[in-house]
Amino acid sequence: MNKEQLLRKIQAIGLMAVDLQLFLYTHPKNQEALADYKQVTKQYQKLRAEYEYQYGPLTNFGYMTSFDHDSWVNDPWPWEQR
Repeated sequence: MNKEQLLRKIQAIGLMAVDLQLFLYTHPKNQEALADYKQVTKQYQKLRAEYEYQYGPLTNFGYMTSFDHDSWVNDPWPWEQR
């Protein structure tokens, strides 16, 4: 999977997670939805880790242990992909 395909998959899985989270807000006892949510979030975390390992962080906070200003500022952001 190339960079754009991986990013699109992360976005799709993220949308599924948000949708399931909203459903669970109104249906907190739905065990099938809860199981789906757990599976989707696990898949999201795996895809995000894969993306960040190959291409760098998806966000500008929370992941950098040392500040590399040049690569952080000059590289295209995930939403700047065409």
